[in-house]
Amino acid sequence: MNYFFQPTLDQSVSQFSLSPEESRHIVKVLRKKEADILHVTNGKGYLFTVEITVADPKGCRGRIVGTEKKIPPRFSLHLAVAPTKRLERFQWFLEKATEIGVSEITPILCHRSERRKAPVERLQRVVQEAMKQSLRTYLPRLNPEVRFADFLTQQHPPMRFIAHCEEDEKMDLKRRVAPDKDVVVLIGPEGDFTREEIEAAYARGFLPVSLGESRLRTETAALVACSTVNLINSG
Repeated sequence: MNYFFQPTLDQSVSQFSLSPEESRHIVKVLRKKEADILHVTNGKGYLFTVEITVADPKGCRGRIVGTEKKIPPRFSLHLAVAPTKRLERFQWFLEKATEIGVSEITPILCHRSERRKAPVERLQRVVQEAMKQSLRTYLPRLNPEVRFADFLTQQHPPMRFIAHCEEDEKMDLKRRVAPDKDVVVLIGPEGDFTREEIEAAYARGFLPVSLGESRLRTETAALVACSTVNLINSG
C-alpha cells in the first residue's frame, strides 16, 4: 500500500487534484489509471480512499469514496535539536523520528552550532515522505530554526528535559517520562551545549537527563530520545 499527501483535503471535498509531484509518481511510476484506488492523507489524521477520475501526470484528479479518521496520539513529543554540520545526518534523523513517532521538531541555533541555517522547505519534504512511507496520517510539525535563548522563552509543557554531556547529576530519560504526557527534549550540537546554555535551561525548568552511558552523536541522541518517549507510551 502507498500513501499520498494532499494537505488541503478534507471531508467537505468531493473531487480534487493532487500535486504535480504526486501525480507524476502515481501515473508515470506506479502506472495507475482511471478507476484505480489510492489512499491519500492530509497529515491531520484523515485517510481518504480515492478513486482516480483523471490519470494526468501533471494533475491527477480523484473523488473521495471513503474516509477514516485515525485516533490521535495520547501524547505529544517535541524535539528541539541543533542541526548537524552534515545536513544528510539531520535529514536521517527527521526521517527516522517521523517513522517512530514525533509530533514537533524545532531546529535550534546554539553557541557551538556548526550549521547556522536549516533549509526548512527541503527538510519538510523529508518529513512528508517519511510520513507516507511509514503509513502515518499525522504530519509532524517542522518549525523554522530559532535561537536557543528564544526557544527557552516559549511556552512548554511541564515535562521538559535537556540532554547534555556535562557531569551534572542526571536521571535516565526513561525514568523521567510518564505515559500520556506531553514532552519536550533539548538536544545540543556536536560540541554540546555551553555551561551558560545549560544553566539557562535549568532556570526555565528543564531537567537534565541521560540517554545512556555512551557519548552519542546529535542525531543519534535525538533518535534515542524519540524512541524512549514512544516506548514509554506504547503500553
